[in-house]
Amino acid sequence: MVSMRWVLLAVATVLVAWGSVVLLGGWQWDRATAELMQTLESARRAPVVERYDPAELNGLPAPVQRFFRTVLKPGQPIVTAVTLEQEGDFDMASDGQPNWKRFTAAQRVVATGRPGFVWDARIDFVPGLAIRVHDAYVAGAGRLRAAVAGLVTVAEVAATPALAEGELMRFFAEAAWWPTALLPSQGVRWQSVDEHSARATLGDGATSATLTFTFAADGTIERVNAEARGRTVDGRDVPTPWEGRWHDVQERSGMRVPTSGEVAWLTADGRRVYWRGTVTAVRYEFAGAEPVAAR
Repeated sequence: MVSMRWVLLAVATVLVAWGSVVLLGGWQWDRATAELMQTLESARRAPVVERYDPAELNGLPAPVQRFFRTVLKPGQPIVTAVTLEQEGDFDMASDGQPNWKRFTAAQRVVATGRPGFVWDARIDFVPGLAIRVHDAYVAGAGRLRAAVAGLVTVAEVAATPALAEGELMRFFAEAAWWPTALLPSQGVRWQSVDEHSARATLGDGATSATLTFTFAADGTIERVNAEARGRTVDGRDVPTPWEGRWHDVQERSGMRVPTSGEVAWLTADGRRVYWRGTVTAVRYEFAGAEPVAAR
């Protein structure tokens, strides 16, 4: 009986210690998230124009004009910021066989002024243990860090110009969720490719991103491609073709936006999907208006 009490005491001690580690990790992670958010919000500015005017489509490639006329209504307020909640699966494998894990994430986006976002994710690594991930573009710099329980860093990429370009590409590709950011009045330059696609460029200070947008028959964005985006392989940055595909278009706050999608590297060994997810909640903030929970 005495030995059993000692066993129970040891188990209780371990549980308390682990709980303390989890609480400390969560506190440190939340503090780092708050700092990123503060930097992100400091770059927010009022848009040059507050509402979408179809007149600004004059001269754009035909599929781009069709896209905006499909997803926006005349007079649509410009999206200034977005808060998203997501869930889905993330492939943790760096190479070889896929290793899919469930994730949940909150993402904050600033769409006017200096573009940027903070993706704060929790990936279920093993039962009772999560990996926290920050993937961000704030004040012109890319951030990417993963830590077990928010404490022990297992991956971190230096804030290089290549990372900044890759993160700006992510913001640009995901603008299908905040489509007013793709308008010429918001600084996007469009060039014709063919009857179904067009190339777009977005600049932010010394960083710029160019993507090819392919549009579905209904006018919405079907696919976004980059000729090369930095992929970390064995600690090295390897430029690799990259794409995002968007699905399940629904109306949210007067705009037609996708609610799910997947992202993949296009490697020499084939297309490798590493993220697939669904937007479970979204709240838009518009020029000259209060925040709105989309329905």
